[in-house]
Amino acid sequence: MRAYTLRIANGPTVSWRAIECWGAGLCLFLQTGALFPLMLADADGGLSDHARSILRLLCLPVYGFTLLMLARNFPQFITALKRNWLVPLMVAMPFVSVFWSVGPSTTFRRAIGLLFTVLLAYVLALRFTPRQLLLVAFATFGTCIVLSLLLLVVSPGLARMPADSAVRGIFIHKNSLGWYAGMMILVSTAVVMDGNRGLRRTALILLMAGGACLFLSGSMTATIATVSAFCLIGFYSMLQRIRGIGRIVFILFFVQMFVGILLLLHEFLVPFLEALGKDATLTGRVPLWELVDGQIADHLLLGFGYQAFWTEANPEAWIIWSKIQWMAPHAHNGFRDTLLSFGISGMTLFALMLLQALRQGGALQCGDPRYGWLWLNVFTVVVLVMNLTETIFLIQNDAIFILFTTAIIMFSLYKPVVVSTAPGRQFRAPARSRTAELQIS
Repeated sequence: MRAYTLRIANGPTVSWRAIECWGAGLCLFLQTGALFPLMLADADGGLSDHARSILRLLCLPVYGFTLLMLARNFPQFITALKRNWLVPLMVAMPFVSVFWSVGPSTTFRRAIGLLFTVLLAYVLALRFTPRQLLLVAFATFGTCIVLSLLLLVVSPGLARMPADSAVRGIFIHKNSLGWYAGMMILVSTAVVMDGNRGLRRTALILLMAGGACLFLSGSMTATIATVSAFCLIGFYSMLQRIRGIGRIVFILFFVQMFVGILLLLHEFLVPFLEALGKDATLTGRVPLWELVDGQIADHLLLGFGYQAFWTEANPEAWIIWSKIQWMAPHAHNGFRDTLLSFGISGMTLFALMLLQALRQGGALQCGDPRYGWLWLNVFTVVVLVMNLTETIFLIQNDAIFILFTTAIIMFSLYKPVVVSTAPGRQFRAPARSRTAELQIS
């Protein structure tokens, strides 16, 4: 039997479970882009090549922890691969795209980063239950929010954007603070709803702290995502209470309402913003999207290669930059950036993976809501909403995308097809502690 403790000579015994929990939390914190980039940024908030090389070194402990945990749980890792073949295929796409990429070396280097990002997601999915992962995310995001507020008190100038009064906290941009503030609100709400009285007071405090950071950041994407999160909490809570044909009708109604809202926004958002005197270009996104759509159409089948379009070596990117008069780092839309990377071929594979995850996650929430599936379902859809105006899909070394991928892997690990065939059986999750198991009723 494998030992679950590490004994230091003439010292205390360290539990492997403690290593897993602390390691997962520290890895996620390093992947949030908090604190360290701010310490290395220049006065304008930019990062030099030297600073970027230092930040890459911070990924090495994360990669080491990931490989160590996978080595200890390799059979369970193979099981996870078999249960969802769409995820490894999606990870393989960046490496395959090297052959047609406009920047092969950039694509290959970033594909390696994405590989380790997804491998960390496998570790989290294998070693934590949904409720345990909620607590890890709660601690990680809470640390970011608390440190951001402390920095605002201690050094207001450093905690604000150089060009305006918006608060960025311990991040280099206000949008990042807004994203994690929105996620803090979501996970705090989930902890409050979970019924853990020992953490309820802390969750309420961090919920208010997250709301304050969201307001101070001024991030509209994060605000819309947060509002969507509460709507989705209501949707999934009602979904589990509806049975039979009524559930199908409810889902269809919600999907139609969501599509209708998107169509209304597409047609009337710009005139509405103009009437209010607001920026009708969505901070330059609308003209950017028009130019990006033309590039997507020109390389519709395979795209330009994984994350190769927005590089200085790509002349098509310079054409867009010269027209919009600013160097956009990405398309500010995850769906468009996926098309730029892989074309319709990769987008189809990515869409299939998403649809399968949404179906499995919804079924798990309806089958056993007490197990903590609510927050993972809501988190997954919220990330989809965020990608309407930002790019988070398939980003290497990013905590939000890591948790997003973890949710997809978890859904396939606990897929209802496996457990619904034998009522009353117990299904042992393929990678948790010996006593943790999922009771199927």
